[in-house]
Amino acid sequence: MRTLIATAFVSLDGVIEGAGEEPGYRNTGWTFKDIEFDEAVYGIKGREQDEAAAVLMGRVSYELFSPVWPGMSEFPGYNAMPKYVVSTTLQEKDLVSNWGEISILRSLDDVAALKQTEGGPIIIHASATLNRDLSDARLIDRYHLLVYPVLLGAGKRLFSDTDKDKQNLKLTESESYANGVQKLVYDVVR
Repeated sequence: MRTLIATAFVSLDGVIEGAGEEPGYRNTGWTFKDIEFDEAVYGIKGREQDEAAAVLMGRVSYELFSPVWPGMSEFPGYNAMPKYVVSTTLQEKDLVSNWGEISILRSLDDVAALKQTEGGPIIIHASATLNRDLSDARLIDRYHLLVYPVLLGAGKRLFSDTDKDKQNLKLTESESYANGVQKLVYDVVR
């Protein structure tokens, strides 16, 4: 069984929207605007790229990443590995041809079936709605969180507000950085 890892830049109040420079969000770029750069914070990102065997994302994240990531030298591992996009609307004709193997999954059941296959960890990038749905369905096995010392108020959140049974997490790794960012790695307790 493959491990499904959610990785996210998250504000202290749980927002993941606009961490980069995505258009349309008033606080876009909050991970680097007014936050002192500390290269050590991003060490986990290199490790994720080395350890992952596949990338999972939702349609919106796919549409943001696919025009940009294939040409970025920062992501050679991700560019080479298989990618899975969860979407009910995306069609094969909509997929880019310069980003390696890309498969469309139509449902959370398809994600659950993918987890049952052989292979290494699958990492989920961005994809707020997908992360919430996968968490609510209890399909995520681990969280890699970089928590930023900022309160954003409104925005897409990592976790839903669905009324559900408690789910315990075990902290397996943590580190504090001089710029106030906290690295928190949690395994889901089954």
